[in-house]
Amino acid sequence: MTAAEGEEGDIAERKMRFLFALRSRGVTEPRVLRAMESVDRGLFVRGLFAERAYEDMPLPIACGQTISQPSIVGLMAQALEVGPRDTVLEIGTGSGYQAAILAQLARRVYTVDRHRRLVREAEGVFANLGLRNVVAITADGSHGLPDQAPFDRILVTAAAEDPPGPLLAQLKIGGIMVLPVGQSDAVQSLIRVRRGESGYEYDELRPVRFVPLVEGVSYD
Repeated sequence: MTAAEGEEGDIAERKMRFLFALRSRGVTEPRVLRAMESVDRGLFVRGLFAERAYEDMPLPIACGQTISQPSIVGLMAQALEVGPRDTVLEIGTGSGYQAAILAQLARRVYTVDRHRRLVREAEGVFANLGLRNVVAITADGSHGLPDQAPFDRILVTAAAEDPPGPLLAQLKIGGIMVLPVGQSDAVQSLIRVRRGESGYEYDELRPVRFVPLVEGVSYD
């Protein structure tokens, strides 16, 4: 066996363990599992932490942000119940990993981040992956994207004390929003919001910990 073959075998084994870990932590929806199998998390993790890309743990990225642990990415995508004809808004592009997963599930994904550097880097990975149904935008995510609203699904990857009013307003009737809520220095709750004809229904899914949702735009 050559060194290259040995390395490929090691990567294949790590990916197999990766998928097993997802299933064992509750990610069971077949479309979500296929999406996560097709998107290589290693493409979104750089520098010192690249070797840990296939571990089920959050990792630091640029601008003081993190790439969420894969099982949480999968559970959020699963809770969102994305259909192939849906248009999704993601608040908090980060590394772009979650948006790339959503791109396998939805018709179109708009992803917003306040850090221009993160948006640029994510756009580069999307281009390399040939993802033509993802639009990445530098903007204040707390305001959503009113010009593109309403959305079938909204996913927020940063914690607010309460679901932001502008995002609730941009959710279609029958739509679903998944987001963490709670104080930034305490354990937060992942909740799912369903918008009906007469209002919003809230389900608490699990405790989580995310970076806080911050207003404004950073052009670093």
